[in-house]
Amino acid sequence: MLYCTIRSKLYALLSLPIVALIGLWMFVTGHVIGDFFQLRQAATLYERVAVPSTALVIAVQTERKLSAVTLSGTVGQKPGLADARNLTDAAVTAFRGQATSMEAMTTTGSEVRVAIAQVVAEADKLPTLRADVDARVSDRLRAVQSFSRVVDAVYRLQDRLVTASNVDLYQQAVGLQRIAHARDMMSREDALVAGAILAGRLKRPEYKAVEVIAPNRLLLLTEGTATLDDELRGPFDTLLASAQHQKLISLEEEIVETSRLPEESALWNSVAADLGGSMDRLLATRSRLLNGRVDDAAGWIIAEIVIAGGFGLVAIVGVVVLSARFGGGLARELGELRRTALELAETRLPRAVEQLRGGEAVEVGVSVPPIVAKGCTLEIVDISRAFSTVQRTAVESAAGEARLRLGFNQVFRNLARRNQALVHRQLAQLDAMQRKASEPEVLEDLNRLDHLTARMRRKAEGLIILSGAAAGGTWLNPAPLPDVVYAAVAEVEDYRRITVFPMPDGIRLTGSATADVTLLLAELLENATVFSPPNTQVNIRGESVARGFVLEIEDRGLGLQDRECEEINERLANPPEVNLIDREQLGLFVVSRLAARHGIKVTLNRSAFGGATAVVLIPRSLLDAPEEIPPAPPLIPPLEFPQQSSRQSSR
Repeated sequence: MLYCTIRSKLYALLSLPIVALIGLWMFVTGHVIGDFFQLRQAATLYERVAVPSTALVIAVQTERKLSAVTLSGTVGQKPGLADARNLTDAAVTAFRGQATSMEAMTTTGSEVRVAIAQVVAEADKLPTLRADVDARVSDRLRAVQSFSRVVDAVYRLQDRLVTASNVDLYQQAVGLQRIAHARDMMSREDALVAGAILAGRLKRPEYKAVEVIAPNRLLLLTEGTATLDDELRGPFDTLLASAQHQKLISLEEEIVETSRLPEESALWNSVAADLGGSMDRLLATRSRLLNGRVDDAAGWIIAEIVIAGGFGLVAIVGVVVLSARFGGGLARELGELRRTALELAETRLPRAVEQLRGGEAVEVGVSVPPIVAKGCTLEIVDISRAFSTVQRTAVESAAGEARLRLGFNQVFRNLARRNQALVHRQLAQLDAMQRKASEPEVLEDLNRLDHLTARMRRKAEGLIILSGAAAGGTWLNPAPLPDVVYAAVAEVEDYRRITVFPMPDGIRLTGSATADVTLLLAELLENATVFSPPNTQVNIRGESVARGFVLEIEDRGLGLQDRECEEINERLANPPEVNLIDREQLGLFVVSRLAARHGIKVTLNRSAFGGATAVVLIPRSLLDAPEEIPPAPPLIPPLEFPQQSSRQSSR
């Protein structure tokens, strides 16, 4: 078969500038289309969200002022408050219908939808606010602040609506938004001062609020107008220079400087009403003007899409037709090689390696057959042969590793079994010697030797578990869980440092799990005593929970870092292969194997006292109901534990 190199095909493809042309066309067209859809989205949001939300703000501002005035008088509701509330309810209904419509929801992002929900939630609190006003439970400042939460939610929503990709349009929208914020600041100030004028005095908290609102209003108004261009800024400059605005500033300054109502307080209502209405009209007209600019920009973008997209598409079609013949064959060959390589890497090879690690026999030619290239490209054929060689080598290496691991496990198991038999014989001999001894000193020495031998037996059982076999026999009858805990304590070298707190009576552990749970607890207790100062105590507590029984082992050592806790808990949850180099963590390997065998959950956490806390959750499947269990002899009598021989904990 005649092969050709991949380089020759690549040269044929690179000779045509299809990649560069497609990339350039996609970039230009995508950028223009993105701008178009973003502008259309902004226009939709303006119609569906911005307009009804602005109407809601104006209605709430009116109701807020009338509510504050009502709270300042001595009679019932201020005339016009009922109408203002009806207008507010209508604005809320219109906003809810427009902003939550299907068209608005499909156009907005998650942040805008959350902001809309916040506006609706704040608007739902209006009946409660109105009841407080009618009952005169709230004061002026509190009522103004409560109504202002609805307005603040609207402005947070409108801030998220300003997303125009055109920098100039974005700046103009931000400027108008700041002016709208300044208008609301003036409305809040008007509500407080108008109510204070009716009441005849300005309270201290209200004065402080005006002291903050006045400069912020002027700052927002100045920054907003400075951002606008000449066409949008002109009417606002005229308004700022008007006598009404200058009079409002002088009244504000008099309130801030004197801490009381101005002498010409009667002028406040007329000045604030005229200036507020003018600002509302200017904001409405300027917003419509800015939205018209958005529509004009969208029209220009459509023309750019037609020009850039049309000519670019014609060029791309011509290049694709010429290059399809060269690229089609190579794409099919590479696609087949890719599919085969992925199947090898993700399915066949891992399955074969897993079977080998599990001790199953694997035929290389059947489980991982060689890869056969389909095509005439020389490099692809060579890659296929290389993949076949790699998979054969990997399977043979995994098979050798599995045989070596099996051999190590058998050696460990044999040595541990022999050691276990010798230890049991030694325990029997020590038992006979203890029965014959009568002197207290000799009996104490024998007890210590007996305890040390029991710990040797536990180490041998741990080695057997690491080899993959069961450590020993099981109990025929369930055992009381407190006795299992005492048995585990007895197998720890520093058992005198361990304090066992009282546990609930009647909790019994199934016989099949008694031996393994005892060994698991002993390993955790041993770890707690080894990694904590010798002058500290190790505490173990237990209690029943909904999912079973929990034991907490707490030490007062140096503790663990968060990263170390995460690594150890990962090992405990998913037992890894035994690492013979990490000899200090062999106990954790034993714990993880035992926990996985019985469905026990073991986690390590940082203790509040600076040490570590091991939490052992024994599932209900390992616990027997007390009324269904015949009495079983205790492993260690709890009251005599410090004087008992550790051999009593043997299974």
